[in-house]
Amino acid sequence: MKILIIGGNGTIGQKVTSHFAPNHEVLVAGRTSGDVTVDIADTSSIEAMFTKTGKQDAIISIAGEARWAEFNELSEDDYYIGLKSKLMGQVNLVRIGQYYLNPKGSITLSTGILADDPVVKTASAAMVNGGIHSFVQAVALEIENGIRVNAVSLGMVEDAYEKYKDYFPGHNPIPMQKAVNAYIRSVIGKANGEVIRIYS
Repeated sequence: MKILIIGGNGTIGQKVTSHFAPNHEVLVAGRTSGDVTVDIADTSSIEAMFTKTGKQDAIISIAGEARWAEFNELSEDDYYIGLKSKLMGQVNLVRIGQYYLNPKGSITLSTGILADDPVVKTASAAMVNGGIHSFVQAVALEIENGIRVNAVSLGMVEDAYEKYKDYFPGHNPIPMQKAVNAYIRSVIGKANGEVIRIYS
């Protein structure tokens, strides 16, 4: 299977890449490093990436950013960071990427627990995650050629615990293998239009 992993060098992406690489033809895309570079907030960059990578059997996105700040500190432009990157960036990966997938291929997007269980300073990030959940459920009704679209929604993962633990008091970190298994389920399984939640 040919698999393109956008964000494959990140905290979660490295683990997902390590799982698939031994048995599949894996390409890693990143903003500054990888087999190919891409800025998912830029449609022309996404198009250039797919032109270079060609047809794939699976596309995995573990990418996108959003501004974290107290609600009264968030400006309109702050919201647009998440809207352009994590939300529309991933929407555009589906919109454009469908034409670079072999029939019955899959696209897996990434969100997070904030869509269902937000914490302080995440008004923008939670909004974006929730939007992706709704998008995945809707686009699965219309996308053609047997393509499946899912989202993986994780809680705080173990490898990010030290960095984010103060934002998530009392949350249990997700073992990295559980996180990887969610992506395996989306790519190898038959789920379509699902939000695969791993929160504990």
